Amino acid sequence: MIASVAVTRYVTPLREGGSLPGIVEGDDLGTYVCKFRGAGQGVRVLVAEVVVGELARRIGLRTPQLVALELDPEIARYEADEEVQDLLNASTGLNLGVDFLPGAFGFDGELTAGEGVAERVLWLDAFTANVDRSWRNPNLLFWHGDLWVIDHGACLYFHHAWPGGALSREGGPGRFAAQPWSADDHVFAASVDALGPVDEELRAVLDHEVFADVLAQVPDAWLEPVPGAETPDALRAAYVDFLDARLGSRQWLPLDPAGVAR
Repeated sequence: MIASVAVTRYVTPLREGGSLPGIVEGDDLGTYVCKFRGAGQGVRVLVAEVVVGELARRIGLRTPQLVALELDPEIARYEADEEVQDLLNASTGLNLGVDFLPGAFGFDGELTAGEGVAERVLWLDAFTANVDRSWRNPNLLFWHGDLWVIDHGACLYFHHAWPGGALSREGGPGRFAAQPWSADDHVFAASVDALGPVDEELRAVLDHEVFADVLAQVPDAWLEPVPGAETPDALRAAYVDFLDARLGSRQWLPLDPAGVAR
């Protein structure tokens, strides 16, 4: 499992988007962007953050270290902002911590991503069905001259249907495997024609064992039971099945069978 760190101080909110992440300090002396389990999107976005962040690492992309942040309800007692206090009280237990990159700035297209990086980001987003890396919200940072990928909670959207019984119906992995993905609005859409060679390279890096190892990084506390998968290990196996099916297909790749962008 990803390392567990106790929150020692809530520093300040990051008022971006609707989830109200915050800067916190941990007992390992680290500083983290905390994504709260009590935010409106729920714990499944935390699962997606870990899974896709770890996949990004496996295919050679830079992404901040992730930890599980243990939040004591006492932290909320010293917060004057009522909205933040409510969020802290609703987030007792394990939350997600993303290593804070001081001095990082957002990608605006003026700096190059580095050789092959844009294609890898594009492939990762297609594979995980990420709908949130457009020019309006690139979710990319430059830090010490390198491009870093962040914010993957909008990936793996299929798991949001599982509480309603979607997992217990047959054919779920196959549906995800065949689900197309459009690069039209992607920040690196111009690189889509180069996806063919990158696709071959990255498929050789990922497999069933890699997916199982990635899911082992997710804390049990975020793997809430759903119909058809009532234990954390059963839920991990379901994620692996969906990722295996996706890797076994090319229908989601935004290239036609002749290798032409679509």
